[in-house]
Amino acid sequence: MHAISLKAPYLIFVGDEARRAYVKTGAGLVQWRRELCAGQLRLTADTADLGLPDMTIEAAVAAGVKSVIIGTATIGGALPASWQAPLAAAAAAGLDIVAGLHTRLADNPVLSAAATGSGARLLDIRVPPAELPVATGKNRSGMRLLTVGTDCALGKKYTALQLEKDMRSAGVDVDFRASGQTGIMIAGRGIPLDAVVSDFLSGAAELLSPDNSPGHWDVIEGQGGIFHPAYAPVSHGLLLGSQPDAFVVCHEARREQVSGWEHYPVPAIEDVIARTVAIGSLTNPNIRCVGISINTSTIPASERGDYLAGLAGRYGLPCVDPLVEGTAAIVDHLLSQFRA
Repeated sequence: MHAISLKAPYLIFVGDEARRAYVKTGAGLVQWRRELCAGQLRLTADTADLGLPDMTIEAAVAAGVKSVIIGTATIGGALPASWQAPLAAAAAAGLDIVAGLHTRLADNPVLSAAATGSGARLLDIRVPPAELPVATGKNRSGMRLLTVGTDCALGKKYTALQLEKDMRSAGVDVDFRASGQTGIMIAGRGIPLDAVVSDFLSGAAELLSPDNSPGHWDVIEGQGGIFHPAYAPVSHGLLLGSQPDAFVVCHEARREQVSGWEHYPVPAIEDVIARTVAIGSLTNPNIRCVGISINTSTIPASERGDYLAGLAGRYGLPCVDPLVEGTAAIVDHLLSQFRA
């Protein structure tokens, strides 16, 4: 398991990214680790606002900030040229730079020189452990729940974290298993599955959720989308390797096109359920859907209740917005389906 140790408090670097869907790393840290986030650094007035105090590097140092965390998740995971100078200034001031990019911070000569001069650390979260195994496909002890999505950046991680919280409140022995850079930053451990060579992807998923006691649940953070034109491979590998007993489908209300791939429609929830069962049955024939999680931030609050009730009636499953009412309804249904 990939473990990390980040120095708090954090300054969240948003750069010049204006699209809310692409600042999900920063938004996730603010949602789940708000007490560790001192401020945000935005390069333009149009940059997405995470609701943190705006800070310069100098102000952050004066406030005792220890780490600058790159809060964006760009397509392809590269480091834009416009970010190099401010990040180098932060490293030169002695602040650790933390990133979940595919581009390695240490491979940037400007950042490397700045960090070497000050003693700051350059921490790349999106680096998988060495010598990952090829999947065995063998069943493991313990129970597993995987969050899957109709698209990316719509609530798989948030749903998994809320499920862990609500299951623990219900007395369940449970762990959140992080499979992406933001989840790893939040949990302090995990494996960045989208950075794993494809031959070892399902093996990494097996390693992420190892054998456990019979009543223990691992809640595994989903990645990509099983219908996604670019990211479906990681979704397939994670599904096969995690061998989930249960899964929750995550969706954003009124999202009709795949984010960043607008020429592809978002699949219907029933199609995601059917395909997840069809693929997941290869390694766990007893896989089943136990709930639907909806990001309702795109619809008026007055419509939320009817929208969720309509989906619940259509699919015969509990349907919730995890950040509004929690996931207790899904947890209750899950436990009723898997009583010992």
